Amino acid sequence: MRSSRPFLLLLLVLAAACGRGGDRYTVALQPGGWMKVEQRRGPVLGYSPDSGVTLLEQDGYVFKDLDRDGVLSPYEDWRRTPESRAKDLSARLDTAGLAGLMLYSSHQSVPADTLMAAQRQFIGQGHVRHILVTAVADAATAARWSNAVQAFAEGQPLGIPVELASDPRHAAVIDGEFNAGAGGAISRWPREIGLAATFDPERVRRFGAIAAAEYRALGFTTALSPEVDLATDPRWKRFAGTFGEDPQLVTELSAAYVAGFQETPGSRDGWGPRSVNAMAKHWPGAGTGEAGRESHHWFGRWAVYPGGGFDLQLKPFLEGAFRTGTPTRRASAVMPTYNIATGQNPSGENVGANYSRYLVTDLLRERYGYDGVVCTDWNVAKDWYPAPFRWAAHAEDPAEFHGGKCWGVEDLSVEERHYRLLQAGVDQFGGGDDLAPVLAAYARWRAEAGEVSARTRFEVSAVRILRNMFQVGLFENPYLDPEASASIVGCPEYMQAGYEAQVRSIVMLKDHGAVLPMAPGAKVYVPERHQPASKKFFEGYAAEATARPIRDGMLDRYYTRVDDPVEADFALVCIKGPEGLWGHSMDDVDEGGNGYVPISLQYAPYTAVAAREESLAGGDCSYRGKTTQTYNVDDMLLVRRTHEVMGGKPVVVLLKLSRPCVLSEIEPWADALLLNFGASYQALLDVVSGTEEPSGLLPMQMPASMETVEWQAEDLPRDMECYVDADGHRYDFAFGMDWSGVIADARVKRYK
Repeated sequence: MRSSRPFLLLLLVLAAACGRGGDRYTVALQPGGWMKVEQRRGPVLGYSPDSGVTLLEQDGYVFKDLDRDGVLSPYEDWRRTPESRAKDLSARLDTAGLAGLMLYSSHQSVPADTLMAAQRQFIGQGHVRHILVTAVADAATAARWSNAVQAFAEGQPLGIPVELASDPRHAAVIDGEFNAGAGGAISRWPREIGLAATFDPERVRRFGAIAAAEYRALGFTTALSPEVDLATDPRWKRFAGTFGEDPQLVTELSAAYVAGFQETPGSRDGWGPRSVNAMAKHWPGAGTGEAGRESHHWFGRWAVYPGGGFDLQLKPFLEGAFRTGTPTRRASAVMPTYNIATGQNPSGENVGANYSRYLVTDLLRERYGYDGVVCTDWNVAKDWYPAPFRWAAHAEDPAEFHGGKCWGVEDLSVEERHYRLLQAGVDQFGGGDDLAPVLAAYARWRAEAGEVSARTRFEVSAVRILRNMFQVGLFENPYLDPEASASIVGCPEYMQAGYEAQVRSIVMLKDHGAVLPMAPGAKVYVPERHQPASKKFFEGYAAEATARPIRDGMLDRYYTRVDDPVEADFALVCIKGPEGLWGHSMDDVDEGGNGYVPISLQYAPYTAVAAREESLAGGDCSYRGKTTQTYNVDDMLLVRRTHEVMGGKPVVVLLKLSRPCVLSEIEPWADALLLNFGASYQALLDVVSGTEEPSGLLPMQMPASMETVEWQAEDLPRDMECYVDADGHRYDFAFGMDWSGVIADARVKRYK
């Protein structure tokens, strides 16, 4: 059977080229095994010869007969609007089909170019049409797998394609090498907080356009980003995934990010084959967790607003992601936060945002007029792991982190939670592969309000979901050329743009005595760094290790490495910001405490004498008077030891940050201090050596002490006392230096 397929495809090509199409359109077999239809007037079409789909001609145009009935149905007619096509198709779906559209799959990896049995099951029997993809082997493999997914889905009744989605995947590799001629696995950029440090909306928009091109080449048509949350608490673990704390900067960068991802240049309505749906998150803002705690965990479920800043948290959504000033207008999807917005519901109800009708329907839908897709964050309907997480080095991850995040509705069943989410107004269930609880929710709605009401409720969501799929052209051509994908993803042009952004994101805080730039060829001492075992944010542990931070091959291009500081002209010390517990400790519980501990932004042991005595969210959550210790105190000690052994010769500190920190512990022992937010060592060395000039600005404040961190309000930006260094420079928002001194350009004037 397999050996006869090429001959069959050849016959199909000849028949199409010589038959009804004439000179109006051509059909050609593509390297990915699909048929490409090019017509004189109209979009390119793609279909699988194995799916049973054929072509229809009408009014001199060509269309795909997705339902294989020989008639051009409205949803098959690409001349119609996405809205009208979505309404037609949603009306044709049975209950299972509607429910399947509402499911957004659990995390799926792509190790090979064929579908796994479970993937076939949830696409076919489960009617799932939205898949979240994690790791991919390479671009060509991802393209072949995407083609296999689309061909399988196209062969199902009605021929509905699959929308593949991705979380951010463009973070720079710290020791990765940039070569503009060689390309790479994907273009590498600083983290979102690093993009913010450029203070350059146009660069962020350029990132969005490049990332979208690479996403489309990998088969992705939805980005689970941007994270437009205001990071108004400096202790928050997800700070690095945001654009910082300043409302104006975050708003403008959010708009630029969405515009870059969604726009197809030259398209009348902005949408087209280069578009990627952006899913802004996390409504109404996830950066206000009490004491900086993260809502992935049960102990971080409370968001608080001591400064009355709830409405301020909405600004990056309402004036940024939802108002891009471009033809696509607004982010086509939004994801609510896990947090419980304490005290914000007029009814007094305190449940996670996904379950809150007040937040989703009353505010988002009705007051602010948002009619895009609302997709829950992952696993909100699943059961929560019923025991607190005991953090033990090298232990396997328990279910607490990966379990359900059903904050405020823990006592409901899984089926009841799905029903409650539908009542709140959401359209899709993140992390769902199973039809059963969605069908159960439909049955309950029907029992309480009747069949017409239940059907109408599900079709409302289906129209929104399908509209997003139509507007990016999935129904016309979801197929890829694997070779073309390999040439697009990580191409030299995109690699160059990402590398330039890395360089521009580097912030020079200190250059005492103008020790930088340091001329190439000098002798450099780079002390080994001790990496303690520590818990990663998402899963697993970072193993304990002691190693040279910068590999020899890269360092040798700039300087001569010496192991004896006596021989060195200067030292490069590579460290990370303070890393420690996330606000809860089972050791404290074992000792009779409530489990809550401080989140520290300093290296040395910290005792929270200035913390509030009572939790704002209620309950016994105070940690006043307790002491915590970060994992990597050795980083602080390394700077001080290096300063001592260098005997007055320059010490340059390269500090990688994911959130603010108290710099009084290291700044006095550093002659120069460079911050990076996900830049490679090559980019840092280009700045140290003077090949590039630093131009980044602080996208957040640097606190003078942990006391000011405790005193600031979780929901207000720029409300801390800032650290002042030995040269009298205040490390405030928008501070940065270049070779001439403190930067005072148009960016500083606009945003500070």
